[in-house]
Amino acid sequence: MKNVSALENIHKHGLFGNHDSKDELINIREIKDVLIYQIVKYKKSSISIDKIKIDNLNLPQTLLVSSNHNTRILWMGPDNWLVVSKNKEIEKSILENLSHDDFALTDLSHSRTILELEGSLVDEVLKKGCPLNLDGLDEGKCSNSAFHAITITIDFISSNPRKVRIFALRSFGESLYHSITDACLEFGYKAE
Repeated sequence: MKNVSALENIHKHGLFGNHDSKDELINIREIKDVLIYQIVKYKKSSISIDKIKIDNLNLPQTLLVSSNHNTRILWMGPDNWLVVSKNKEIEKSILENLSHDDFALTDLSHSRTILELEGSLVDEVLKKGCPLNLDGLDEGKCSNSAFHAITITIDFISSNPRKVRIFALRSFGESLYHSITDACLEFGYKAE
C-alpha cells in the first residue's frame, strides 16, 4: 500500500501570486515522509525527564524545541511532546528510553499535514490568519495556535532566513494549504 500525502493532488510546483520583478519570494514546501510520535507522561508518574534522551536529544521545556539533523522534539504542553523525525529507527529509540509505566506513545505519522514556509515575509503571512504574537518566537521555539480557525502547531526552524513548519490535522490539510497560499499571493511565492 502506498502512503499518499493529504496534498498529493493539491500542491503544485511553480511561481504564484505577485512574483514579477521580486528578488525574494516566500518558499512553500510540503514536508512528507517523516515519522511523528506524541509522547505524554502519565500524571501518576514521578520520573524526572531531565535525564531522558531520544536520538541524543533531551525532552524540551515550555515552548522550546530540541533538535539535531534528523529529529525535532517539540514541547506541546505540560508533560506532552511531539517527536518529528526522518530517522527510521526513532520509534526504537523512544521505546528504549521510555517506560510504558510512565509514558504513552502514539504514532501520528499519517495524521498530520506539514507545510514549511521560508522567507523574510513569513511573519506577515502568519499575521493574516494567526492571532499569535510572533515577537520573541524565533529559532528553537514552538507554539500552538490557529490559522483561519484551523488548529496548528508552529515550529520555528530558523530565524535567518526565517523558516517555520506548520502542522495541522491531515483532514484540514487542504484548507490550511489554500489559506496559507492565499495569504502568500500578495508577496508572491514559490511552491517547491
